[in-house]
Amino acid sequence: MKKQDSKKYVYFFGAGQTEGNANMRELLGGKGANLAEMAGLGLPVPQGFTITTEACTRYYDDGKKIGADIQKQVMEYIDKLEKSAGKKFGDLKNPLLVSVRSGARASMPGMMDTILNLGLNEKVVETLAKQTKNPRWAWDCYRRFIQMFSDVVMEVGKKYFEKLIDDMKAKKHVKNDVDLTAADLKTLATQFKAEYKAKIGKDFPTDAKEQLFEAIKAVFRSWDNPRANVYRRDNDIPYSWGTAVNVQMMAFGNLNDQSGTGVAFTRDPATGEKKLMGEFLMNAQGEDVVAGVRTPMPIAKMAEVMPKVFKQFQKICDTLEVNHDI
Repeated sequence: MKKQDSKKYVYFFGAGQTEGNANMRELLGGKGANLAEMAGLGLPVPQGFTITTEACTRYYDDGKKIGADIQKQVMEYIDKLEKSAGKKFGDLKNPLLVSVRSGARASMPGMMDTILNLGLNEKVVETLAKQTKNPRWAWDCYRRFIQMFSDVVMEVGKKYFEKLIDDMKAKKHVKNDVDLTAADLKTLATQFKAEYKAKIGKDFPTDAKEQLFEAIKAVFRSWDNPRANVYRRDNDIPYSWGTAVNVQMMAFGNLNDQSGTGVAFTRDPATGEKKLMGEFLMNAQGEDVVAGVRTPMPIAKMAEVMPKVFKQFQKICDTLEVNHDI
């Protein structure tokens, strides 16, 4: 057996099964190492696995291909995540959806790529709509996924999809995406898939594992995109470091008006002063905060909107401050 065949390229994080920690930044990237550390501290981190920076380096060494040994390990960890979560990719009873995110050793904000809601197809959307009695949410997730996958993985520009959304909002005389109905979003998903086929020449993929491997390759490729190359050059980040890939069970901030998403710091990023800073949005997914689609609220406002959740959040922040090496 070749030496490379026995190397470990994938690490799990989640309740009682975490394989990494904060000291493994070089291998797991900053995000992966911190997710592992937080899971190890017992914080409520959605479980998942990290594909190492060494797998990214191998991808480039092997001529932009994921080696058979790495693919095998990823498949083993998909199985492990499915068993741990009690959900399965593509399942019509309890489907698993994941996010796929980059995670370099050094922070490179906005430079590399993310795909959310991966694992959806028409049948899974219908299952989720029935299970949750919330078809609007299910179709919202699907149209987001088609848009992100098309843009990030297949490099079909966002502008084509944004125009379709704008046209739909104009037709329905509404201002925000959240004002579109389930039927509107279902129509958009159909239009998005037609746009994908027109640009790519084949149908949008329906197999969750095919979607996942295409997304992993896209994150590896994003290490070498023009934005990332300029950022690395300006910040003296070596090309040889590569990026890790974090595959994590989805948490849905857009499920209803009691769900949300946001970004927060336990200290002022500019001065280091110990104070809670950040912002959040109700009934939204992560990219809505960073993309400026809607105006977020300051994190302090959460004390009024969701007092119990805010108290829990403050406790988590205190835990992170005590374990401040994260």
